[in-house]
Amino acid sequence: MKAKNEIHCSFCGKDKSTTQVLVAGINAHICDSCIKQAQTIVDEELSDQFRKSLARNLTLLHPPEIKAFLDKYVIGQEEAKKIISVAVYNHYKRLIHLSKKDDSIEIEKSNIIMVGQTGTGKTLLARTIARMLNVPFCIADATVLTEAGYVGEDVESVLTRLLQAANYDVAAAERGIVYIDEIDKIARKGDNPSITRDVSGEGVQQGLLKILENTIVNVPPQGGRKHPEQKMIPVNTQNILFICGGAFDGIEKIIARRVQRQTIGYTSATESQVDMENLMQYISPADLKSYGLIPELIGRLPVITHLNPLDRDALRKILTEPKNALIEQYIKLFEMEDIHLEFDEEVLDFIVDKAIEFKLGARGLRSICESIMLEQMYNIPAVKKNKGLKITLEYAVSQLDKSRIKRLRVA
Repeated sequence: MKAKNEIHCSFCGKDKSTTQVLVAGINAHICDSCIKQAQTIVDEELSDQFRKSLARNLTLLHPPEIKAFLDKYVIGQEEAKKIISVAVYNHYKRLIHLSKKDDSIEIEKSNIIMVGQTGTGKTLLARTIARMLNVPFCIADATVLTEAGYVGEDVESVLTRLLQAANYDVAAAERGIVYIDEIDKIARKGDNPSITRDVSGEGVQQGLLKILENTIVNVPPQGGRKHPEQKMIPVNTQNILFICGGAFDGIEKIIARRVQRQTIGYTSATESQVDMENLMQYISPADLKSYGLIPELIGRLPVITHLNPLDRDALRKILTEPKNALIEQYIKLFEMEDIHLEFDEEVLDFIVDKAIEFKLGARGLRSICESIMLEQMYNIPAVKKNKGLKITLEYAVSQLDKSRIKRLRVA
């Protein structure tokens, strides 16, 4: 009994009777109070090491440098590229600001929403940004999200993908960038707030509010549905930049009604200046609200940008000019088989004309190319004997006529 009374904490000297827990080591003991204090010291030390590492390893790329990188892969969309470049640049500056522990002014993040027709390059912009960033980046799809308790995925699964991209390093994930694609697919089904459940629309938007704002979210490590017995990972979203994108099919009609309002007996002076071919450039938060996004979500996405429809010149450049141009991809595929592939200039013009006719944007270019190249790619052994292949206009027209894609022709 006397030996037990002499047992005390080797760090603070407290007797065993005055502590809740006294952990015994080989030649020493430590009490619960010292354990908590040691844990605090370890957390602060690791946090300081992370900040120093962040400031040392983070290369601050200026907006012109970021845009120059985007120019290698994305044709056109100058305004959208500038806005994305500035947003990423400011995100980097916020990280460096945090690493210096300057508490005088807190710099808030500016989440972005991109609006543009299908095939104009929204997802391509996000994927291209991911190539150059040295912060965790992930792309999530809003179409699979549903309200909690229903078949689908919880909104927290968006952050699960970010954690996976950061190799489950929570500190790194809390300074990452998330791109949420197809944000328009969770618009509520009516103009007014729903009085019933809208499990894949308004309910998801309300669920997204908490992760877009500065809050701590309990994230399931493997995604999917949460359940009480599952171990959660707390993630602070204060420094996570969110970029959302969507086609918002039909929003042009909403914009048209707004910009073409007339006064009685007279026409507004600005109406004659409205470009009816590209109404997306007049997008406003009011249009997004009319489309079905709730005001609270729009308020958490303060930067709105649009992507212009692709004209003939842009589609022509997409075929040949970017670093991963579509024609270059086919040339590389045949080069792997020791086959030299060539395209006549008339063929490229023909592909662009058909893409405009089918109104599928840049994605339509690949569909048309696949239809033209299908037979040659199928008969690779026979083509290898010739060591070369040239695609002519006559051949391209005949192959496209045989394919089912011609049924997409718009009257």
